Amino acid sequence: MLIFWGIIAFFILIIAASGIRIVRPYERGLIERLGKFKKEVKSGIHFIIPFFDRMIKVDMREMVIDVPPQEVITKDNVVVTVDAVIYYEVTDAFRVIYNVSNFQTAAVKLAQTNLRNVIGELELDQTLTSRESINAKLREVLDEATDKWGVKVTRVEIKKIDPPNDIMEAMSRQMKAERTKRAAILEAEGIKQSEILKAEGQRQAAILKAEGEAEAIKKVAEARRFQFIAEAEGQAKAIIQIFNAIHEGNPSNDLLAVRYLDALKEIANGKATKIFLPLEASGILGSIAGISELFKEKKDKNSED
Repeated sequence: MLIFWGIIAFFILIIAASGIRIVRPYERGLIERLGKFKKEVKSGIHFIIPFFDRMIKVDMREMVIDVPPQEVITKDNVVVTVDAVIYYEVTDAFRVIYNVSNFQTAAVKLAQTNLRNVIGELELDQTLTSRESINAKLREVLDEATDKWGVKVTRVEIKKIDPPNDIMEAMSRQMKAERTKRAAILEAEGIKQSEILKAEGQRQAAILKAEGEAEAIKKVAEARRFQFIAEAEGQAKAIIQIFNAIHEGNPSNDLLAVRYLDALKEIANGKATKIFLPLEASGILGSIAGISELFKEKKDKNSED
């Protein structure tokens, strides 16, 4: 009898333990009783009635879905292979369980359909260069479609877009030609800028040289002008001093005549450049004539002797 009650107690313990459920912090629990939704529970330990209740756990963390590669036709009829990834998080545990049977499968099919729609509106060049806009359009469409499922699509990323091999080769040749063209343009632009700078430098050098020469000529002319002015002023002062000295000394006509004779000697040697005659030139010339007569008479007398 004791063994019987022990077995019953053991089964009761097992049944009670089977009714214990632990919900983690990133999960939500949905409890059903006899096939009917009863309540939603948060993280912690919870008890359910075995055989009557059932708990469904929903992960509330952000998760990722890998969209398998698929062939898509662009607007210019080029077939490209595209695959993507979808990041989402559950916002309503009840709706993600009861409003859609398999959210991940539904999300993949929805992403593939919308990839064909979005890329079908773009040409190949736009498709290859507009990943950000494609991602934004897909995220907007998927987020709107999955809202009734209690899911928020946080991000959609295109992993790769592979055109056919012949298109890739043509694009490679085009890119190579474009790079060669840009290099030639840059080289020509560099030569042009170099020649412009060189010509500008030569022009500036010529201008500076001309300005320097003009300034030098101006300085030389200015120096000569000051030299001539100083010489003229000196000569003028010398003439005034000589004139004053002569008049202060009250020289006789004979003395002046002798000085004029000395001056005439200077004139005769061809080195004299200036002759100054005072106002009393007539009297002096008379004295010179008289002295000349005296020298003539003396010469005649000597010849007679």
